[in-house]
Amino acid sequence: MPIFKRNPFGHILFIKRWLIRFFGVVSHGRYRRFNKLQIEGSEIIRNLPETNVLFVSNHQTYFADVAAMLHVFNASLKGRVDTIKNIGYIWNPKLNIYYIAASETMKAGLLPKIFAYVGSISIERTWRSKGQDIKRQVKMSDISNIKKALDDGWVITFPQGTTTPFKPIRRGTAHIIKTYKPIVVPIVIDGFRRSFDKKGLIIKKRDVLQSMVIKEPMKIDYENESFEEIVKRIQFEIEQDPSFLKVISPEEYKLQEDELNKKREFWS
Repeated sequence: MPIFKRNPFGHILFIKRWLIRFFGVVSHGRYRRFNKLQIEGSEIIRNLPETNVLFVSNHQTYFADVAAMLHVFNASLKGRVDTIKNIGYIWNPKLNIYYIAASETMKAGLLPKIFAYVGSISIERTWRSKGQDIKRQVKMSDISNIKKALDDGWVITFPQGTTTPFKPIRRGTAHIIKTYKPIVVPIVIDGFRRSFDKKGLIIKKRDVLQSMVIKEPMKIDYENESFEEIVKRIQFEIEQDPSFLKVISPEEYKLQEDELNKKREFWS
């Protein structure tokens, strides 16, 4: 591979490879040592095509969610079965994995700008900016960049557009699906909100059982399913439909926490 070969966004792959290696080594202990990441469905990753794959997931932190997925995807492609042990897989990472993120998040400091080089498709949110609710038109350049990324490889998106649980799915995800007809793979994560700060950079609690469930690709009728139907189905697949939300008493919550702690002891 020529040393200055670039991807469709102009990023030099040699630099991107070394950034993924460096941050992969730095972040590995967050999912193997300080906390434990339980994985289900890694075999699905190995059966996906090289391009035009869209991962849809619930969202709990700005960066730790994506970092965990990059670990799991690369480990799975190197033959690991539901594990990210033996970090050698990060030496030759898949370089055409991208993730959709708010441009204001990726411009907020030097570290997010470096993370953006690793694979961010930075878009302007149409509903919120600098903590305020807004309404603005979708930028066509954002849409074309998502197409460019799908044509080149895999794209991760968090269709709720926020780390707050049980928020509605944004219709933009359905537009992407109906327009570009990608293979859509749902992912459900948990435990990241308990173990990291909101940005996903600082470990706020150790010995937390994190989980990532990779589900079978969705069967979508791209021509006949409506935007609303696709939105509703995604909401169920990533387990963010209001029907999953149950109000419980403090006593029930304490029992659930006790059960989780037993699992955490098992994984520690």
